[in-house]
Amino acid sequence: MTPKYHERIALYPGTFDPFTIGHLSIINRGLELFDRIIVAVGINDSKRCYRPTSERVEHIKGVMVDEPRVEVTSYDGLTVDVAARHGAQFILRGVRTVADYEYERNLAYANRRISGIETVLLYTLPELQYVSSTMVRDLDRCGYDISQFVPKAPDCEHSDTDIH
Repeated sequence: MTPKYHERIALYPGTFDPFTIGHLSIINRGLELFDRIIVAVGINDSKRCYRPTSERVEHIKGVMVDEPRVEVTSYDGLTVDVAARHGAQFILRGVRTVADYEYERNLAYANRRISGIETVLLYTLPELQYVSSTMVRDLDRCGYDISQFVPKAPDCEHSDTDIH
C-alpha cells in the first residue's frame, strides 16, 4: 500500500516593507523544500510601515506572478493562526544574524508549543546578508537608488523602487 502524499505547505510571514532580493531568495530556496509557499504580509500596528499593506501585497504578487506555487495574502493576529487557516504545516523564516537566530528560535519554540507547527530557518546567502528592509528604506529616504535591492515585478509600472 502506497502512503498518501501530503502537500508540504509553508507560510512565510513578514512585513516585507519593502520586499527585497533577500526575501525573494528565501522564497526561491524554500520552493526546493515545499510544494507551496504562502507569503503572509503581516499587519503590525506596532511598526510604522513605509508603504500600505495592499501595495506590499500587490508588489509581491507581481514579482511572483510566474510562480504558481506561491500565494500572497495579508493578515493580522497570530502567525500560527493564519498558517492553520491556510493548511500550512511549516513556518518559513530567513536568518541573517545571530540576533535573528535567537529571536526566531524562541518564537519557533512558542509556535510549536501552542500549535504544533514547525519552523524551518534558512540562512541568508552570504552575498545577501547585509540586505535588510530597514537598510533599503533608509537608502530610499536619503534619495539613493534602491533598484539593486528590490525585485521588480515584470510588466509592472509600479514597483517598490518607487517608494518615495
